[in-house]
Amino acid sequence: MLKLSTKGQYGVRAMFEIARGYPESPVTIKEISERQDVSVAYLEQILNKLRRAGLIRSVKGPGGGYLLTKDPGGVNIASILKELEGPVAITSCLDPEEGCARVEGCVTHLLWRSLGAKIEAFLETITLRDLLEKEPLLKDLDTDHKRYRFGVA
Repeated sequence: MLKLSTKGQYGVRAMFEIARGYPESPVTIKEISERQDVSVAYLEQILNKLRRAGLIRSVKGPGGGYLLTKDPGGVNIASILKELEGPVAITSCLDPEEGCARVEGCVTHLLWRSLGAKIEAFLETITLRDLLEKEPLLKDLDTDHKRYRFGVA
């Protein structure tokens, strides 16, 4: 089973909350914590990474908090997850830090690499604006069969 870490999950949820304040209403870490039921301490770590990556900025003082650095339509979910999780590597052999000793003779290496690329490409098509507008995220979902169609008509 593929699993996204809590860091990635909470990061997307925090960015959604910050996007709600775009462009001029900073969102406090306390507001994010309460709305998304995530501890302030954990959010601080996540938001610091996102700030260093240039996805958000902090506003100091009364009325301060966090703001997106660009329009929610310009921030896709893949960019958030890349900062928090690193590249999509659905198996350890695709992890750049671990590598794969059997890449030349592995029958499944291309399969896993292709799947990772499709996941990443899909996440690049979903923006914070999409989440804000509550558009159906899985527009290619075959609702009769509950299967995602990868380009199949």
